[in-house]
This record gives sequence, C-alpha cells and structure tokens, in this order.
Amino acid sequence: MALPTAGCAQVGEFIDGVQAAAAEPAPTPTSTASDEIAFDSQFSYDGSVALSSDVADGLELRLDAWAADPKRTHEWTPTAEKTLGFAVNVYDHRVDEKAVLTQKRRVYISQIAITSQTAQTSGQVSTPFRFTADPRTLVPTDTLRSKRGLLLNSYQGGLLVPETAIRELPDDTVGITLQFALTVWVEQAADDDASFEQITIYQDLPIAIFAPENEG
Repeated sequence: MALPTAGCAQVGEFIDGVQAAAAEPAPTPTSTASDEIAFDSQFSYDGSVALSSDVADGLELRLDAWAADPKRTHEWTPTAEKTLGFAVNVYDHRVDEKAVLTQKRRVYISQIAITSQTAQTSGQVSTPFRFTADPRTLVPTDTLRSKRGLLLNSYQGGLLVPETAIRELPDDTVGITLQFALTVWVEQAADDDASFEQITIYQDLPIAIFAPENEG
C-alpha cells in the first residue's frame, strides 16, 4: 500500500524578469509537514502506520507499527534509542468477522525477517538493524500453530511484537527504512487443507531521524 506524501512545490511565473521580482517581494514560505520531516515518513508524522497487502482476493494481511511514545518521534535522533512495536494480522473480507475459523481462509506465518537501510547526508548507506525469527517463538506456547507456522486469524489474534529497538545510527542519518519480509502460507479455499500456497510479502517502513536540538 502506497503511503501518501505531504507537501508540494509551486513555481511562480515572472512576467517581466528582474523588474517584476524587484517590484514585489517574494512571499515568506510556510512550514509544511514535509518541511518538518525531511525524510518522508508517515510513521514519524503520525506515530504509527498500517501497511496492507492482499494475499488473495478479499484476503488482507496487515502490518501495524507504532512508536512506544507516538508523540515524541521527533526526538528519534541517531544516538537515542528508538523503540517501536508491530503486529501482523489477517482479515478475510469474504466472511463476517465473527465467522468460525472453518469459514475463513487460514493464513499461517512461518518466518519474519527485517533488514534496514539508512539515508545519510554523506551518501553512505549502512544496515544497522536486523531482526529474524520464527513467529512461533515470539508468542505464548498455547497459541494456534502448525508445521506451517503461527496461525494469524485465530481468536487469540495474530503476531504481536510489543517492543523492539533501533539503537545508535551514523551521526549524519536522516532516515532509516525497515524492510519487512513475511513468509506466509495462504489457504486459497476455506477449510481446504490441500489448497495452501506459500508466498512472501514485502513491506517497507520509512522512519525519519532528526538532528539533536543542540545541533540545530
């Protein structure tokens, strides 16, 4: 799902070159969300974001991510610890939300991997954050699971990782993009164990990084 971007550029038209410019002073630019957050990030602007992927017709996998303190993402500097959580759930829009599991197309998640890439004013790129896990190891042992992984559309809910941290980054970092790869088994027809197909879903999560206030 593409995230909306904020801000636009306007080009003034000079009718008489230098004379027109001298006759009328240029307007003072106004601040916009994109001015305040140089690295385009809906997550940093709102403190949370929902990323959606269709894994089959009417079958939505959603990745929700949020900052531990959503109102203070402007304090995410290169040296500060940047804490966030995320969850993965699935919704079968062909049936009622309260339908029993045998009426829904099941989705299991068997692997989650997160890599990262920085945006730096020097033009260098680093990969400071990595996360890889079998989702079955991240939740209580009584959650529904199988050889295909953790069941996402159970009454217990999907995968929840309440807290993880991005630690120190290069001093000139202005943004970091977390790159999620989610390996899932998708049931193509409800209550049909033979209809499962394995696919990998990719989602990018851009996060703005700010200079400390004492550095301007």
